[in-house]
Amino acid sequence: MWPLDPSRKEVVRFAISCRVLTLILQVLTRFLASSTPVVYWFPAYLLQDQELLLRSLGTMPWKPLVEDSPSRQKVPRNSIMGLLYNWKTCSPVTRYILGYFLTYWLLGLLLHCNFLPWT
Repeated sequence: MWPLDPSRKEVVRFAISCRVLTLILQVLTRFLASSTPVVYWFPAYLLQDQELLLRSLGTMPWKPLVEDSPSRQKVPRNSIMGLLYNWKTCSPVTRYILGYFLTYWLLGLLLHCNFLPWT
């Protein structure tokens, strides 16, 4: 192996430490996201507690998916889509939670497709 001068040794050491740190962070976030439901329970609890649109059990304040069905049965939409459609009327806590998850999803989609480290 060729001898490395001190500046190259520092660069190699820095590159290896950055890669190890990135690897550790990716593995930790994968373990936390897949093995602990608390990460998802807490935002769900905040949404149920803070958001008025989710408090009513049987009624949906937004339009149903099928308005004039032959059986006159209302088919509710996904509650997250209902919150996104009514973004302006949502509480700030709901906006922050939805914004965080949407940003995480979009960044993950863009970075993973470009072979960049993202979990």
